[in-house]
Amino acid sequence: MKALSLLGSTGSIGCNVLAVVRQFPGQFRVVGLSAGRNVELLAAQVREFEPECIAVGEPALATNLAALLPARYHARIVTGMEGNCEVAALPSADMVVSAVVGSVGLLPALAAIRAGKDLGLANKETLVMAGRLIMAAVRTHGVRLLPIDSEHSAIFQALEAGRREDVARIILTASGGPFRTWNAEALAAAVPDQALAHPNWTMGRKISIDSATLMNKGLEVIEARWLFDVLPERIEVVVHPQSIVHSLVEYRDGSVVAQLGIPDMRIPIAYALSYPERLELALPSLSLAQCGGLAFEQPDHQRFPALKMAYEALAMGGVKPAVLNAANEVAVAAFLAGRIGFTQIAAVVATTLEATGQGDELDLEAILAADREARLVAEEAIGCA
Repeated sequence: MKALSLLGSTGSIGCNVLAVVRQFPGQFRVVGLSAGRNVELLAAQVREFEPECIAVGEPALATNLAALLPARYHARIVTGMEGNCEVAALPSADMVVSAVVGSVGLLPALAAIRAGKDLGLANKETLVMAGRLIMAAVRTHGVRLLPIDSEHSAIFQALEAGRREDVARIILTASGGPFRTWNAEALAAAVPDQALAHPNWTMGRKISIDSATLMNKGLEVIEARWLFDVLPERIEVVVHPQSIVHSLVEYRDGSVVAQLGIPDMRIPIAYALSYPERLELALPSLSLAQCGGLAFEQPDHQRFPALKMAYEALAMGGVKPAVLNAANEVAVAAFLAGRIGFTQIAAVVATTLEATGQGDELDLEAILAADREARLVAEEAIGCA
């Protein structure tokens, strides 16, 4: 039985991880749970799975959580970043699943790797901020990093068809989000509820906005560069509105291998948890006949400049991808709060990228410092918007 620590248990991905665990009680057990602020749902998860260690975002929330749980759990509750890292490095865990959102995933991911844990990664920001550093740590500690993002899981599976040295390019698919057909004027007037209405996937608020701006795909390009050790010029993005083809790998002989499936996150989650085996999930089968046509188109960099900015940040190297990520997190939060318009998200990121300096991508302190500086610069840009 595989023992799991789950970071971000109350989010969309975290709940799907627990749904898979619930379906296969003889194969997995949960020894650690962490969440941000949703203590009511976390308390229910704790009562169901009985973990050894439980982390919440801050001490006040720990008090609230304790009030919802029997006394035997109170000594197991830890808080903050230290608490997340404790859950990630739990000695009894065989594998850690990082399903948190944003830059908060970096330090716990490092803690898990350094503790010798295999890592199931749904937190793309970890590799965006510190891809070279993370992959070096994976090699040093001899652990496996298994992708959970549907696109990276698809690539991971398609790479099983051939040798890495024969890969010509990786093709990431993007749904295009809810605004794929909107013109520039309509985009400028878009409001959060419209941006959150993803046509195919049920996701958290932040990732839904990133999907609408195509920044999510830009972050995935950076993630793929490090995860699969592929040069950026060999990573392409194509818009595929149906979200049936999850990504593709082209080999040098012209063969293109794709992974297809219904848009359900339990599929890549289960594959990461059980790799190299596959679990029988009892999900609906994909019916190509019912899908009808599958369409593909080039992304529009004029209406959705975030994707191009991600490529540029990757080309600049150093701490620039960390700057990109931090500025985007701040800008998305501002949009959701009604402080800026939809198209200003990319503008804030561009301003921050230009204003924030360089640093060593293998220096964790430099990466964290760049993250802090970028957030300040982005806030200033928002104030001037």
